[in-house]
Amino acid sequence: MPTEASSNVKFEIGHVLFIDIVGYSKLLITDQSERLQRLKEIVWGTEQFRLAQAEGKLLRLPTGDGGALVFRNNPEAPVLCAMEILGGSGRGMIGYPA
Repeated sequence: MPTEASSNVKFEIGHVLFIDIVGYSKLLITDQSERLQRLKEIVWGTEQFRLAQAEGKLLRLPTGDGGALVFRNNPEAPVLCAMEILGGSGRGMIGYPA
C-alpha cells in the first residue's frame, strides 16, 4: 500500500540536447574561456531556451566544454534549439562556415 508521501511524486519527461565544443582541450585557456562564453551567448539567445527558461521548464547541466539542456516543455524543443544554433552564429563557432 503506497504511503501519502510517495503519492505526491510527479514524474516529468525531459527532452535533452547535448552540446560539446569539439577540440576544446586543445585550445589555449583564454581561447577556451572565450569559446565557452560565446557558446553560452548563442544558446541563451535561442527562442527555445528563452521559452523553456521563462516557463521554468529548463534544466541546465554544464559539462565543462559544453552541457546538456533538459527541456520539459516541448519534445521538439531540443531539435529546434539545435537548428537555431546551427542557423545562427553558432555555425562558424563549430567549424561550419557562418
